Amino acid sequence: MKKTISFAILHFSVAFTITYLLTGSIVIGGAVALIEPAVNTVVFYFHDKAWNRIEANETANNDLASIAVS
Repeated sequence: MKKTISFAILHFSVAFTITYLLTGSIVIGGAVALIEPAVNTVVFYFHDKAWNRIEANETANNDLASIAVS
């Protein structure tokens, strides 16, 4: 859990710092630092689901190939 919390702090800090440096706005930097990780979390969920489907298809194809060779 400590690693997850430290990564979250790092992620927020990087998002805020980059946005602040680009815009000069603390408000916009803060907003991006809050919104970007939330959006990334949702995107990661769907990315993970897609990869699980790809891996399941590869496993099924490998199983079929090994049956065909037998």
